[in-house]
Amino acid sequence: MVSSSLPTCLTGLASWLKENLLLTLTFSGVLLGVLLGMFLRLYELDQETIDLVAYPGELFMRLLKLMILPLVIASLITGAASLNAKMNGMIALRTIVYFITTSLLAACVGLVLVILVHPGNPETKLSLGSGTTEEKKVSILDNFLDLGRNTFPDNLFQAAFLTAGTKYEKEDGKGELIKKVGTRNGTNTLGIIFFCLTFGTVLGSMGKKAAPVVDFFKVIDEVIMKMVTTIMWVSPVGIGSVICAKILEVGELSSVMSQLALFIATVCSGLFIYQFTFLQAIYFVFVRKNPYKFWWNLFQSWMTAFATASTAAALPITFRCMEKARVDPRISKFVLPIGATVNMDGTALFVTVASIFIAQMNDIPLNAGSYATVVLTSTAASIASASVPSAALVLMLIVLSAIDAPYQDVSLLWAIDWFVDRCRTTNNMLGDAYGAAVIEALSRKELELMDQENEAIERKELMKEEEEQSKFMQQNIEAKDSDVESMIGMNKSPSNASNGSRVAVHEVIIVENSTDEEDERATGAI
Repeated sequence: MVSSSLPTCLTGLASWLKENLLLTLTFSGVLLGVLLGMFLRLYELDQETIDLVAYPGELFMRLLKLMILPLVIASLITGAASLNAKMNGMIALRTIVYFITTSLLAACVGLVLVILVHPGNPETKLSLGSGTTEEKKVSILDNFLDLGRNTFPDNLFQAAFLTAGTKYEKEDGKGELIKKVGTRNGTNTLGIIFFCLTFGTVLGSMGKKAAPVVDFFKVIDEVIMKMVTTIMWVSPVGIGSVICAKILEVGELSSVMSQLALFIATVCSGLFIYQFTFLQAIYFVFVRKNPYKFWWNLFQSWMTAFATASTAAALPITFRCMEKARVDPRISKFVLPIGATVNMDGTALFVTVASIFIAQMNDIPLNAGSYATVVLTSTAASIASASVPSAALVLMLIVLSAIDAPYQDVSLLWAIDWFVDRCRTTNNMLGDAYGAAVIEALSRKELELMDQENEAIERKELMKEEEEQSKFMQQNIEAKDSDVESMIGMNKSPSNASNGSRVAVHEVIIVENSTDEEDERATGAI
């Protein structure tokens, strides 16, 4: 009996591996990258060799980033065009409310953990030394104003490679900082999202007239997704290369990890408690399905987000995973690009923990008002700094200035940020995906109603086409009948009567069926 069950077990394992081959290879790539990185550190490789190790990962990252812009444009336009204007507005409102709520929840989780664990103490500061972060004037108001400037770009083509931003610069010969609004390198994803949503909504309201344009973007979306599927097969090598190179680049890994071990444990505990407890509970309450099965469908994207430390870079693979999880593509195409830009719940948690950790290291007493300030500022700044590069640095400067903590100590955390950044990126990515599933569940009735309305409209159009077709066929039949009648003698030939009047008589055509032989026989018989 044992011998008979063994082949069955092996067959089941083989079929599972066949279905999840890419996932298994990617996970193997992650493990191999970690082990190879740890092993190669023993040989103290030079920078040129490390660059060669990182090269496959660099190419993989470039391929993923190449897909982002066309994928965002095509998916947002097709997603918005498939919904009506009212539905787009409702989904957008629910998306923003969800992201704000979850970011606030993540910041609260970080606050509770950092107070309970208390990772920071003056002894840690003595072992790490003083920070070297230079003074940088930042303002949460400027971040919100820049958010508006980037949401409404003045040049769509410029938005593909430049973003608006406020800078403070010193005048020549003066120590005063002058505020200047300018641009910096980087794709203005917010502006492109706003334009595509508006364009898709108007396109969907134009009906049949706009159908060719909608079909054009649908084809582009399908082509990009097929290209992403091909790129995903390179991910095991690319992800392994990125992780291995990053481990090799970090100097004094063991000493830094040991000095900040409690801080790392606090941040990672908060991130994973939020991922595997709060997000799962939110999913179960609203969707009423097994949340861990949903997480398993997203595991490929989770590993990509961890390796690349970029929600946007993982976005193409997240779209594929959401299809596998059977989330309505109209919702996922709408929510995921917005979430990749705006949603930073993992960052909000990290900034909350890091800011209070720095205050604890410097023995700065914080009361309930200070804790509330940290949580609210972290949440607001994480949303306002959607288009800011190195957002965590800017956010921490804003929060530390709000509680009068020394901003110079931010640099003490950069030695371990390469690892913590990857962990919080997985949080951001999962927040986007779970948000799409929750918003689909909340919008299910409206989606069904809209589907019924679309079916009714299609039925009416089909009936109208059938009526027109039947009318056209009837006209053809009548025309053919009149032609047949004219051929069999409906044409009349006039003749003159003896009294001089004209009488119309029917023409009669006599067809002689006899052959020449029959005529000769008839003549002989006579």
